[in-house]
Amino acid sequence: MKKVNWSQEVSIQRSVDQGSEADRQIVQDIIEQVKLSGDKALFEFTLKWDKAKLNTLHVTQEEIQQALADIDPELKQDLEEAADNIRRFHTLQLREDIVQPLDAESYLAYRFLPMDAAGLYVPGGTAAYPSSVLMNAIPAKVAGVKKLVITTPPSADGTIPTGVLVAAAIAGVDEIYKVGGAQAIAALAYGTESIPKVDKITGPGNRFVALAKREVFGTVSIDSIAGPSEVAVLADETAFAADVAADLLAQAEHDPLACSILITTSDKLADEVAVEVERQLQTLPREEIARASIEAYGTSYIVESMDQAIAAVNQLAPEHLEIMTRDAEEVSKQIRHAGAIFIGRYSSEPIGDYFAGTNHVLPTNSTARFSSGLSVEDFQKKTSVIYYTKELWQENYPKVARLARMEQLEGHARAVEIRRDLEDN
Repeated sequence: MKKVNWSQEVSIQRSVDQGSEADRQIVQDIIEQVKLSGDKALFEFTLKWDKAKLNTLHVTQEEIQQALADIDPELKQDLEEAADNIRRFHTLQLREDIVQPLDAESYLAYRFLPMDAAGLYVPGGTAAYPSSVLMNAIPAKVAGVKKLVITTPPSADGTIPTGVLVAAAIAGVDEIYKVGGAQAIAALAYGTESIPKVDKITGPGNRFVALAKREVFGTVSIDSIAGPSEVAVLADETAFAADVAADLLAQAEHDPLACSILITTSDKLADEVAVEVERQLQTLPREEIARASIEAYGTSYIVESMDQAIAAVNQLAPEHLEIMTRDAEEVSKQIRHAGAIFIGRYSSEPIGDYFAGTNHVLPTNSTARFSSGLSVEDFQKKTSVIYYTKELWQENYPKVARLARMEQLEGHARAVEIRRDLEDN
């Protein structure tokens, strides 16, 4: 890992390539073909990109039941317990409608209403992600979304990973379709003969998926334009180098573009972590991916004090932040910008990824400065309600009319005054 002495003048924010103009043109063409040809385009793209020749896009109940029969019972139990933890934590996020009484009858209100339909993109590629199914689907179900749809790319033989199907069943997903890439995003945004149009699309994907989500935003809502995964470990001399190295590699094995950063007050720890990273890489099954990530983006930043370390973290605004220091909980209270914070030696980031109950869909590329992880609220709309009685209207319409005329909107003023004229008649 590279080692850098950090100061306020050294920026550790990074900008990740979100795709070229040529990539964007490819995505726009795919979207247009799906809009024009529907399922036909999806079958053609699935054959072209996933090498799967399908007769139907829909995952059948028989396939789901077979997955439930095939999965290791202990693993199924683990998924169910993780789902229970996620459901329990996200249920706490439900909000009651807000009502402000104005008089005996009049009131203002803020109503929280679920979206009708949501589409969850589950990536394929180098790994299967049942955890992403749970993390996206359960908040939607807790919010009360009526129709929950998954799209995910099939293998060349037309199958979907067993774990993905089981997780979908546990989470209560309504429909699953064998389609991936930008074409899946287009199908969810505009609908086809098989796939229903949804109101919101969530879930990670490659740069073509990210570009497609950007293109359809406005037609539907999206969660975010997510970049590659990232972790920062804030540590002092009390941390164990083996722990830190393992946690850095846990992110690095996701993607060659993943970013693993150590911010530490201990030069000695940084050196020990570099040795441990190399030692652990040699036995890591995804060594090639992790090594490419570490060589490109793995960096140890050496700071002079814990105050500097905290400043560096808040500048970076990492997706995941682990704190392995003395008084780690107190240090955590000074962190203003992070997608999720993991406190102490035993709160390794994968615990949040899979099991604890918080959501692992988090802001990347320093967007934790202004955005948050996926929650129940992401699957709800907020509607304002105004109910004025005659008495409250009589008290306030002259004020409204004066404000409208100040903005030279005579129609607005007349709209509140006409009720007075009608009352007089």
